[in-house]
Amino acid sequence: MKTTSKEPGTTVADVLIAELAAWGVNLFFGIPGASSLPLVDAVRRNQDVRYIVVRHEQTAAMAASAYNKFTGKVAACLTIAGPGATNLATGLYDAKEDHASVLSLNGQVKMQYSGPGGIQEIDQDAFFRPITVFNSTVADPMTAVKLLTRALRYAIIARGVAQLSVPNDIQAAPLKAAYCERETCLPSTCVAPTDEAVRAVVEAIDGAHRPVIVAGFGALHAAGAVLDLATKIQAPIVTTLRGKGILPDDNEWVAGVHGELGTPHALMLVLKSDLVIACGMSFSDHTGIPPGKRAVQIDIDPLQLGKHPLAVGVYGDCALALPRIAGQVRAREDPDTRQWLAEKKREWLDRLDQEADPEATPIRPPYVMKVLSDLLPEDAIISIDVGDNQWWFGRNFRMKRQRFAMSGYLGTMGFGLPGAIAAKLAYPDATVVCIVGDGGFSMVMGDLVTTIKYDLPIVVVVLSNRELAMIREEQREEHYPPFGIDLTNPDFAAYAEACGGAGIRVTRPQDLPGAVREALKMNTSVVIDVETDPERFPQKKK
Repeated sequence: MKTTSKEPGTTVADVLIAELAAWGVNLFFGIPGASSLPLVDAVRRNQDVRYIVVRHEQTAAMAASAYNKFTGKVAACLTIAGPGATNLATGLYDAKEDHASVLSLNGQVKMQYSGPGGIQEIDQDAFFRPITVFNSTVADPMTAVKLLTRALRYAIIARGVAQLSVPNDIQAAPLKAAYCERETCLPSTCVAPTDEAVRAVVEAIDGAHRPVIVAGFGALHAAGAVLDLATKIQAPIVTTLRGKGILPDDNEWVAGVHGELGTPHALMLVLKSDLVIACGMSFSDHTGIPPGKRAVQIDIDPLQLGKHPLAVGVYGDCALALPRIAGQVRAREDPDTRQWLAEKKREWLDRLDQEADPEATPIRPPYVMKVLSDLLPEDAIISIDVGDNQWWFGRNFRMKRQRFAMSGYLGTMGFGLPGAIAAKLAYPDATVVCIVGDGGFSMVMGDLVTTIKYDLPIVVVVLSNRELAMIREEQREEHYPPFGIDLTNPDFAAYAEACGGAGIRVTRPQDLPGAVREALKMNTSVVIDVETDPERFPQKKK
């Protein structure tokens, strides 16, 4: 590892930031303040790291979570004590629930002011305890590096949030890196399955007549291995919502998403299967695998194994386990399943085309998704928010080679824009698109200026229906009248221009393709404010 001390008068803050840079953590999100000034100044003076100053700490934490979801690398939040720390909670809970590795490095008041009654002082260890896999405060400069490297190690190995609070006076204390005790941070963890587990899975697959593969977010890095297994055993591939895009939707073995917003043939395949091969998915209630369905499961997290009663559970990385399984299973031919799936996919695409009415006003969300499916680059990076925009994306958007991220288990609105910021930082040469509803966007829209400040051009597509449309649907399903869901919106396109970007307002469906093409050509952040229909499936007029 390279030398961490850069100049004779180094402080704890200097050593900590240099240590993180040496371990590859070079991106910090946050807002500076009194209790974190030495850390922030250490970032300023370190040429190997970058500080993205946001307008709300919620954005910082969500962006750090999204950065790990997109890249597998760790980003850090760097904020002040008290309100800066508490504002991180929602984004850090997103990371916790989706097992994203994030480091939260927080300032704390000087040691002499700790305890009740201090300005901006809270018990941060107690506050962060439910969120974190590691959580501590540096009370002695000599322990600072050891605690930092331990925090980073826990974040990576336990796949979660590690929090370290550093009092202001400790940050400014002199420290020489050469005399610091530290721990070793593994860059990643890959678990290989046992031979016994592989043999058990092979036996279960060979004994099945109608196997179906269900791939989740945990199998995205093993797409080729999933396809190899599917091809050899002639098994359709169904995905979770977070697993959408593991392979292009037009691949002959991809049946689509399973669950509420999935395809009818994906549901039918799972119901009729005699074995579900679960790869990197966790049997959430939204995925909706029938409780009694016979299944084998491959997962990197042993605690996920067995949530659904299993025929076989395999503790291991899908990228390591699946090639070994595919190499031992019996090859088979099933032209009837392939033909059936092709026919059902054609029927489904015809249905989506019929839903995408190019004449309807207000503009129908299925039409928005069809236009985006047709026009977005095949390698675009997409960040989506939570709400009806997410529902339509999961159901109607046709993935090619794009990648996307979302707030999974926490399901928090406001993720879309921070996710897009993280995506553009991770992939500066890629087209980055954010698909949001007006409710989710308005929660974090202040950080559109962050994309302008740091020259991070993104395209934000706002489905603007002036209400919380998903809540309306939930109220309808539970037999409640619509209430509390109406929104008073600004002109989002004009707002984008006021921020220094570009804005395009679209009210007619025939104008949408041109607006998307124009936005994709611009070298600035663009908000396409699309006036959309809040009704999912409006009744046709007689």
